[in-house]
Amino acid sequence: MPAETVTRRSLVASSPALATAASYRRILGANERVRLGVIGSGPRGQYLMREALKADLATIAAVCDVYDVRRRQAAQLAPSPVAEYADHRRVLDHSDIDAVIVATPDHWHASITIDACRAGKDVYCEKPLVHNPADGQAVVRAVRGHRRILQVGTQGRGMKQNVQARREYVEPGILGKVGLARTWYTSNAGYIQQPPPGMERKPDGLDWDRWLGPAPKIPWNPGVYFSPYKWLHYDGGMIMGIGIHVVDTAHFLLGLSRPLAATATGGIYYYNDGRDTPDVITGAIEYPEKITVTFEAECLSAPGVKTAAGVELRGTGGVLAAHRYLTKDSLIYEPNSRFSQAPPARFDGVGPIALPMLENWIDCIRTRRKTVANEEAAYWSTVACFMMNRAWLTRSRVEWRPEWDLPA
Repeated sequence: MPAETVTRRSLVASSPALATAASYRRILGANERVRLGVIGSGPRGQYLMREALKADLATIAAVCDVYDVRRRQAAQLAPSPVAEYADHRRVLDHSDIDAVIVATPDHWHASITIDACRAGKDVYCEKPLVHNPADGQAVVRAVRGHRRILQVGTQGRGMKQNVQARREYVEPGILGKVGLARTWYTSNAGYIQQPPPGMERKPDGLDWDRWLGPAPKIPWNPGVYFSPYKWLHYDGGMIMGIGIHVVDTAHFLLGLSRPLAATATGGIYYYNDGRDTPDVITGAIEYPEKITVTFEAECLSAPGVKTAAGVELRGTGGVLAAHRYLTKDSLIYEPNSRFSQAPPARFDGVGPIALPMLENWIDCIRTRRKTVANEEAAYWSTVACFMMNRAWLTRSRVEWRPEWDLPA
């Protein structure tokens, strides 16, 4: 199917796990609609709102952000009046809200997700779910203990080319023994964003203390607010912030969970902007399945060179490459004729859209089944990135510790 003719129907049909909203909308009454609150209504939160509204997945009942401008922008997206708050706890106080989207800066993800679970709300949380194993374990306990449905926004699990790769090449064994999964995310412009003019002074309607929340307290810094990706305590840098996308996709494709060890090297080679995370990074994660997942990223070539990202699986049956930003030839298979009789193949796909993940989440809210990017899946891939990040910070090989295990 050509990339330009890929529809949402073809996406959900490509995987039973993602055959979601298209099926439930046929049987729902108007009084059964899921009512959502959006916590963190900046650019990402507004994007998720637009996707949910465009697909008629749910009703938006409340929006929350520490910046009044972003609250108003988000409220205007809803077709009917919504409540507006600066404190996420006010959203969770709503008895008529079933679930929340958490699209705050990353350092807020764990605590808001746990608060939402305790309040009886299901959660769609943007990636990375957490920055460390202790917070991840706390989230898993909250989801399990309060019987909530959690979806994490690692949308690679919903992209057509990745679903197809797993179903048609990995699961049938066409790739044979996979020993290496290469992942990359290059020319990432998000890590060189500049604040808009006039933001040297904090806007009156922006609660900076609340934005900082559980992170280290610092004076108003527009470079941190508008580009948290560069900072260890707010996003975690290119390993935690974007490496999670492709590492999680490798986990999805290969069914990986607990790593054995991780290493990393790189540094701040060019950007003298105060950042405390690398602008060039490469790392590797070992798994008990005798698989190594590598990761490399840089932002030196951005924004002049187009962003590229993906996963390449190399096994005895050949090489399978799934690209994140290509819609033409998104999935490419090159057979090793010594072990595989499958022909070479190329398939079109989609870009990194969130809609399949939102649909899967809404369906699982109704069925109470686990989502495709549930709390356990998110924990393993996030801690794998944590280990790689820690390896870079400590200049050492970081091995798995028993205290990082999840309870049975």
